Amino acid sequence: MGGIGIDPVTEAAAVARVLASIEAGRGGRIVTPNVDIVAAARRGPELRAVVDAADLVTADGAPLVWASRLAGTPLPARVAGSDLVWSLSAAASERGLRIALLGGTPDGAARPTERAAEILEARYPGLKVVGAWCPPMGFDRDESQWRALVERVQAAAPDLVYVGLGFPKQEFVCMRLRDVAPRAWLLGCGASIDFIAGYRRRAPKWMQRTGTEWLFRMCSEPRRLVRRYLRDDLPEALRLLKEAAKERGNRP
Repeated sequence: MGGIGIDPVTEAAAVARVLASIEAGRGGRIVTPNVDIVAAARRGPELRAVVDAADLVTADGAPLVWASRLAGTPLPARVAGSDLVWSLSAAASERGLRIALLGGTPDGAARPTERAAEILEARYPGLKVVGAWCPPMGFDRDESQWRALVERVQAAAPDLVYVGLGFPKQEFVCMRLRDVAPRAWLLGCGASIDFIAGYRRRAPKWMQRTGTEWLFRMCSEPRRLVRRYLRDDLPEALRLLKEAAKERGNRP
């Protein structure tokens, strides 16, 4: 959609693909585009290349699924990063895989990453959380802080790493970590760590199902998201649907 290749997978199929790759000793990187990411990729060739280079690309945004159906090449389902963190953790607990969490939004003395790790371990007995890191702002530009993170990742040897730093920062971090943890799968998961920890509320299930989760997010964080959603994302969503309708109309 929007010139970005999206893998036509369900959530279960995405998890199965990751597990098969881990069992074969291969790592990878997952990107879950929404409308905002598609718009950013259209504007910047570097961001487009970051998405295109991922090993698994799933449709996080409901408008991408709608557009695929309108174009006559339907994606089977929305597969959000905020859902994958749970389903991958459940699978990891059953197979003895090791996971690590990187990111989250610091809140004074609170550490949402550590809290998220505790919640995942409580939800899935036997889950091996081998790292919960919430580095300071600018860590990826500071050589000493980056080296410290690399050493932690290498020592922990995770099979899965959830990186919740927001697009595109998390994707660039994932790309760099692929070189130091080639057998791990890395998922850029946005606000998912905060959702797990309870530091931010995710939309109710019915809003997730109906594609109105963005409205909940916008109302929850109006100062940060109103401009982005209404000025940038809404026109992009309409553009995607228009292009999809044109694509279908041009088919013989």
